[in-house]
Amino acid sequence: MKIKSVTATWLHVPIPEARQHRTDFGRIASFDSTLVRVETRSGLVGYGEAKAAVGSAGNNRALAALVEQELGPLIVGEDARDTSRLWDLMYNGSRAHYAISRGRVFPALGRRGITMSGIGGIDMALWDLHGKSLGVPVWRLLGGRRQERMPAYASGGWAPADRIAEELQGFVDRGDFKAVKMRVGAGDGEVADSVRRVRAARAGLDPAVTIMCDAHGTWNVAEAKRFCREVAECNIGWLEEPVTADDKRGLAEVRASTDIPIATGESEFTRFDFRDLADLRAADVFQPDLSIAGGITEAMRIEALASAYQIRFAPHLWGGACTFSAGLQVAATASTGFILEYSLGANPMLHELAHEDFTVVDGHLEIPERPGLGLTIDEDFVARHRVP
Repeated sequence: MKIKSVTATWLHVPIPEARQHRTDFGRIASFDSTLVRVETRSGLVGYGEAKAAVGSAGNNRALAALVEQELGPLIVGEDARDTSRLWDLMYNGSRAHYAISRGRVFPALGRRGITMSGIGGIDMALWDLHGKSLGVPVWRLLGGRRQERMPAYASGGWAPADRIAEELQGFVDRGDFKAVKMRVGAGDGEVADSVRRVRAARAGLDPAVTIMCDAHGTWNVAEAKRFCREVAECNIGWLEEPVTADDKRGLAEVRASTDIPIATGESEFTRFDFRDLADLRAADVFQPDLSIAGGITEAMRIEALASAYQIRFAPHLWGGACTFSAGLQVAATASTGFILEYSLGANPMLHELAHEDFTVVDGHLEIPERPGLGLTIDEDFVARHRVP
C-alpha cells in the first residue's frame, strides 16, 4: 500500500442555459471540481475531491497544482492506510515531525483555504484506498453505520415568490422528500423579499414538509434577526449561514435571539473553526464540507466535537460524487448525524462523474455497502471535461 503517485484534474462541466440558476454567487453556468487520484505501487487507485469554491463554479487551476506539486510529494512513498499520520504530514509540512512527536499541531502558513481543500481531497482518496484494500465500505472502517438508510432533504429553491412553492413541490415529488431547502438572503434584495418567498413556500406546501432556509452568509446580524422574527410562524427547520463565517460572535447573537435552529459550517476549515463555533454556542447544526474542511479524517474530529456539545451533524454535500459519498460515509457513522443534503440543482458532477448513482426513495438514501467510497469513476466523463 505504498503510495506511488498523487495527481489532480480540474473538471469543468458547462451547464445548459435552460438548467442554470441565479443566486448571490451570480449565474451558475458551470460545475467545477478537482478530482484527486492516489495510486499505490500495487496499482490500487483511490479517488477524492477538492473544491476551490464553496459553490458550484470556480477556477481550480491553483488547487490542482497545489495537490500535485506541494501536498502530493509529501506523502509519496508512505503507506496509504496511515490516514491520521498522513493528514498531519500534509497539514504541518516541514514541521510534521514536531507535531507527530509532541502531540500538537505545527501548521504551515496555508492552514486554511485551498490548502485545506487539497488535504481534504487527498484524505478522501486515502480512505477510499483503505476500504478497497480490505473490500469494505469506508463507514465500516469508521465504526459501522448506525442505520441502513438515512433521511435526505432536497436542496435548491431559487424561484421567486410566485413560483417557489411550485419549484419546491417539484423537488418533493422527485423523491417523496419530507424536507426541502430554499435559498434566501441578499440575492433576493431586501429581507422583506426573502420573507415573502418563505411565506409563499410555507403556504403552498404540505405542512408536514419541513422547510430549511440558506442565506449563504449574506445578511448582517440585524437583518438576520429581522428575518427570524418575520418567519417565526413558518416552522422553519433551520436557518443556514445567516451571517458571514467571519462573524462568529454575530452568529451566536443571532442564535440567542431566536428559537429557529441555526446551521453553519460549509465555509469553515478544520476542527479548530468548529471548536470556536461550539464554544460561542453559535450553532445547532454543524455542516462541514469534507472537500473544504479537511476530508474524512478531520470530519470525524469535527463530529466528535458536535457530539460533546450536543450539536447535530449534517455535512454540506453540494458537490461531486466523491464529496457526496465521503460525507455520507461519515454521517452514517456519526452519533449526531440525522439528515443528508441532496442537490436538486444542475449537478452533473454528482450524477455523471461515477457510474453509480445515489437515488432517493421515500425520502431516504440507502447507505451503500460497496468497498471504499463505493464509486467507479467514469473515465470518459473525466476525459471530456478535464481542463488541460
